[in-house]
Amino acid sequence: MNTREAYYDNAKSILVFLMVFGHLIQSYIQDSKLIFTVYTTIYSFHMPAFILISGYFAKGFRKKGYLLKVAKKLIIPYIIFQGMYASYYYFLQHKKELIFDPLIPEWSLWFLISLFCWNVLLFLFAKWKSFIALALAISVGIMVGYIEGINDFLSLSRTFVFFPLFLLGFFFKKENFERLLTKKIKLSSIIVFLTLLLIFYLIPDFNYKWLFGSKPYEDFDVNGAYGGLIRLGIYGLTLLATLSFFAFVPKGHYFFTKWGTRSLYVYLLHGFFIKYFRSSEYKELLSEPWQVLMMSVIALFIIVILSSNAINAITQPLIELKISTLKSYGHKVYEKLKTQKLLPNQVEEQGTFE
Repeated sequence: MNTREAYYDNAKSILVFLMVFGHLIQSYIQDSKLIFTVYTTIYSFHMPAFILISGYFAKGFRKKGYLLKVAKKLIIPYIIFQGMYASYYYFLQHKKELIFDPLIPEWSLWFLISLFCWNVLLFLFAKWKSFIALALAISVGIMVGYIEGINDFLSLSRTFVFFPLFLLGFFFKKENFERLLTKKIKLSSIIVFLTLLLIFYLIPDFNYKWLFGSKPYEDFDVNGAYGGLIRLGIYGLTLLATLSFFAFVPKGHYFFTKWGTRSLYVYLLHGFFIKYFRSSEYKELLSEPWQVLMMSVIALFIIVILSSNAINAITQPLIELKISTLKSYGHKVYEKLKTQKLLPNQVEEQGTFE
């Protein structure tokens, strides 16, 4: 893997950390202006940046079998985890009945459905020049806010609202990322983030759910053209924050680089930790603003666990529909036993080999 590839893995590693951290502190945003500011700033770019990277790596969408491969990678795990999360909520929250609705994504699973739809939309939008395609995608993202029925159903709202970022990533080239790494851009990015922190801290009653892209304008009590203007402003804010984030992503290999290769594992599995945390008494132990540092440590711990080889081996059949990691472990164990001169028949007698 070269440094450029490490750059993208580093970006995903940092983003997945911010995702878990943001989900942890969400329980406290109503109680602390400081935590609200940090949370809102994170949400101004962390999912948009994920989406932009996803678009960047979708350039081969016209290859034979690509769409089928994407469907297998996204839709099947979506159905599996939709059922798993529905069952988990049933037991965790002591619900009276188990509800499994494949048309309403559970929590963060919306991304899988939307990502599949974005790849499909490329067959239409990639035919046009980038400026025209992006202008049209933004127009659609703004217009869907006026339609009442487009919300969480099959993640339609988020699909159309965030598609411009996926499309921008598709049109991005390596040179575009490299231009973001100059000292001048880094300095500008610092100013952008400081400004965002100040704005989110000072603006009274800012509804952070605008950043989710999941609701029509009527849910925000906004009428007429104002909803579209606000969303257009959110697009501008999101783009600035997202590009500013990429300006600070390191290019080399670090201890956290490999986390980016397993970001999907963390994305799909961390919800079990977060939902338990939010419904437990442990949530009350971390209610002070200064304890946000403790939550960052917890987020790091969750990522280390979910990115581990052991979790990869156990959950790979559910997420990737493969058992290659388990086979690799079995081969290593077998080779180790052979080097210790424990032949298969001897190991069987000792009950340690099957």
